[in-house]
Amino acid sequence: MPKGDINMNIKKVKVTEVGPRDGFQSEKTILNTNDKIDVINNLIDAGFPRIEVSSFVSPKAIPQLADAATILENVKRNHETTLAALVPNARGALRAVDAKLDEIVVFLSASESHNKKNVNRSVKDSLLGFKEIADIAGKNNIPIQGDIATAFGCPFEGNVSAKRLAKISKEYKMMGFKGVTLGDTTGMATPTVVTEAVNAIRDMVPDFDITLHFHNTRGIGFANVMTGLNLGITDYESCFGGMGGCPFAPNATGNICSEDLIYLLHEMGIETGINLDQLINIAKKVENLVGHRLPGQVMRAGPRLLKYSMQDVPTAIGA
Repeated sequence: MPKGDINMNIKKVKVTEVGPRDGFQSEKTILNTNDKIDVINNLIDAGFPRIEVSSFVSPKAIPQLADAATILENVKRNHETTLAALVPNARGALRAVDAKLDEIVVFLSASESHNKKNVNRSVKDSLLGFKEIADIAGKNNIPIQGDIATAFGCPFEGNVSAKRLAKISKEYKMMGFKGVTLGDTTGMATPTVVTEAVNAIRDMVPDFDITLHFHNTRGIGFANVMTGLNLGITDYESCFGGMGGCPFAPNATGNICSEDLIYLLHEMGIETGINLDQLINIAKKVENLVGHRLPGQVMRAGPRLLKYSMQDVPTAIGA
């Protein structure tokens, strides 16, 4: 295929499936634990290298994810798939250790106002709490990934400074985190904003892995992925069926859709190690479980070269 402006030096991309956490927590109905385990096992079989399976938050705060430990105890683990989960505090970190979690994810919002709404803390207090989590994780040889929500814009404050993202990323690296994830919580990312953020972090914190997590709120989630690829970013997060959203971000919509992302990457000749047909079936299964239509497109249309029988399509009458 023509090279155009795409960074064709990228041969493989790592995609994290966040549906079992980001997708299921946004549902009003609490899914059956066995159904969640089945979905995660299917994702492992489909070849995902990393899955965000749940969150060790208080069951009172997010009852949809109260079964995190039970899920980790019963999923069919293998050495090819990293099972990660959000951990908000030291208590959650201790629960994660007991559950033998592969990787801890901590999170804060880039803006003070959204962080206050989301976790009821200042950004400074969140960073102080992470040091306690890092101490627990370090003693148990569990790596930590640091997420930054509202990385590309805040619904209360507007633009987020790329320099602020770089400073938080520097704090993460100093605490020994393996990398930073930039979360487009509000769907405010644009190619220009993404470029500024990535370049600012690379300038201040060289050799620190960056993961991009986009939402499709304004319809340009995949334009932002293309920008990330042009910048040489090889780690992305997405959600089956395009589920997800943030209750503390007005008019927020779902994540970019995993099937759509995998389809795009494969059509560009970029490997993911993920079986698209299996992923489409997973998205359809999840749609049945949640009982409402999901916004994913490839799960309905299928791959580009999907063929149909001519007998199944009506023929025009007349000329």
